[in-house]
Amino acid sequence: MREIVVLACSECDRRNYSTTRNKKLQQKKLELKKYCRFCRKHTVHKETK
Repeated sequence: MREIVVLACSECDRRNYSTTRNKKLQQKKLELKKYCRFCRKHTVHKETK
């Protein structure tokens, strides 16, 4: 069972990406290093609701 999650930039708090994750295999919140077009650099993006 996959769930759609939204990723927000940790520096500017804008919601830039949406992706899916498996709730049963990954209980912790997702953290990925992605490009933020508002900050114009790669930053850590964290899962939000």
